Amino acid sequence: MRGATKANPKIKASTLEYRQKTIEALYRWWPDLKETKLKLVSDRACLDWAKKLRAHYHATRYNNTVDPLRHILAIGVERGVIYDNPAATINKAKVTGRKLELPKKDEFARLLSAIEKSGAWCARDCADLVRFLAYSGCRINEAAHVTWKDVDGKKGVIWINGNAETSTKNGEIRPVPMIKPMRELLGKLSVDLRQPRNAKRQGKGYVLTVTECREALETACEKIGIPRLTHHDLRHLFATQCIESGLDIPTVSRWLGHKDGGALAMRTYGHLKRTLPSHGGEG
Repeated sequence: MRGATKANPKIKASTLEYRQKTIEALYRWWPDLKETKLKLVSDRACLDWAKKLRAHYHATRYNNTVDPLRHILAIGVERGVIYDNPAATINKAKVTGRKLELPKKDEFARLLSAIEKSGAWCARDCADLVRFLAYSGCRINEAAHVTWKDVDGKKGVIWINGNAETSTKNGEIRPVPMIKPMRELLGKLSVDLRQPRNAKRQGKGYVLTVTECREALETACEKIGIPRLTHHDLRHLFATQCIESGLDIPTVSRWLGHKDGGALAMRTYGHLKRTLPSHGGEG
């Protein structure tokens, strides 16, 4: 399946990367599947896997991870290895709007502390990725492709590059201003350059050494007792802070990379009334 996906030149790099992550999640929660003969995969086993997966992923990610399993088994049906697709009994999760429950200043500081003290090999790197997302409003795939060449200290901006090798939705380059805590973060990272463990990312000047922190976020949220956060919630946190600080929605929308003049941002953030504490105080 992955080979067929890669062969399609119309598929964006970000889409391919996301699909690969769903496949990785499939095998993470069903590690024996790779070595299991298709005719031994039962309806019950598929449902048990889906139950475990659903407990750890939001509806959209869950649904998009069920699809690869169905596709793999469908190939088995097409080739006559099995008669029916045992994953057909898995119900998709209903995708509903989720109320934004963003961390306050003290909660954000405790969240970062919990990640850094987790004991994981990538604890410090994950905490820095959380900071970067919250201070830039970048999408997770955009943040993963930011290099030091994209950091313009003189102009005080980070250039989010949307060329074919990266991952912005509209394929354009846009500047995101460096707020004070971002400057502090970049200053710290610039004097403590660390190479990614992923050999494919080494030597390319990437600012961040890890490309996702989902599990670190979920574990830390549970530990300190706040609602679960996703990578995308940190983008919401940046936008919310900007708007609550008095910036107009069209400007924030441009920083986020929207092309609709602020329509989506208005629907998402236009209702905000209360002033949230600045998460910049953590840095």
